[in-house]
Amino acid sequence: MNDVTMARPADVEEAAEAAGKKAEKQAYENNKLHKRLCRLVGQAIGDFNMIEDGDKVMVCLSGGKDSYALLDILMTLRERAPIHFDIVAVNLDQKQPNFPADVLPAYLEKLGIPFHIENQDTYSIVKRLIPEGKTTCSLCSRLRRGILYRVADELGCTKIALGHHRDDILETFFLNMFFGAKIKGMPAKLVSDDGKHVVIRPLAYVKEADTERYAEVKEFPIIPCDLCGSQENLQRKQIKAMLRDWEKKYPGRVENIFSSLSTVVPSHLMDRDMFGFTDLKADGVANPAGDIAFDEEPCSTPATGTIPLQPL
Repeated sequence: MNDVTMARPADVEEAAEAAGKKAEKQAYENNKLHKRLCRLVGQAIGDFNMIEDGDKVMVCLSGGKDSYALLDILMTLRERAPIHFDIVAVNLDQKQPNFPADVLPAYLEKLGIPFHIENQDTYSIVKRLIPEGKTTCSLCSRLRRGILYRVADELGCTKIALGHHRDDILETFFLNMFFGAKIKGMPAKLVSDDGKHVVIRPLAYVKEADTERYAEVKEFPIIPCDLCGSQENLQRKQIKAMLRDWEKKYPGRVENIFSSLSTVVPSHLMDRDMFGFTDLKADGVANPAGDIAFDEEPCSTPATGTIPLQPL
């Protein structure tokens, strides 16, 4: 007797139908993700007037998930935008060990987009100047920035687009607060420190979780950073872990913190350069922005979670 059990036609049809529904659902979710990214990037561009008619945008492509996503979404929006702007992808090959120099050119040639690969051995400089065990990000960032400014001039670019997302902005905010003793974040648009370039961050409203998933969907050829990616003593990693823990325990908290960066009230902080405290006098005129002793308790009816208070 044959021990092999033959699948019934009905079972095969059911399996095929289930597989088809699963693929259809996945395609729907992927399309929804793409639409969300386009909407958020478009909103950020509009809110901060990042890209104007006739601009030539230099997209800094590192080989990481975020810069790939930035380039992909900007290419989509360029086809839909009511204005004309050009895109050129630029990669800085820092001569890191095992860097696959052929990956990005092959990818960009396949896309059919103008690109430029800048070869500069910043890796040797960083390794020579930074003691073993110390973080390299600060020096590496300064070297990259100067080179990219020069390349932008040479290519005639009017905007420099970086792939920093919402989580990067929040992490920078807390890094400056905890370790720099200042309220300072990472702006969506700013003039460069040499006064010659406009730097934009079109992913400012995008969560890192979305760029991670989008990279998987699009199968971007990710290139790991062997220079700094393995450093475990980075303060930024500690901040990232803190934010993820908050998001898990208190859903909505991180979103509220990010929103607060756009609703700053200088009169209710303590920066004497930002607000004229020294010359402030009572004039007898009612001021709705004035002090009311105590603001209304924002956590009086919490929807997500509260922080337990310690007894005095």
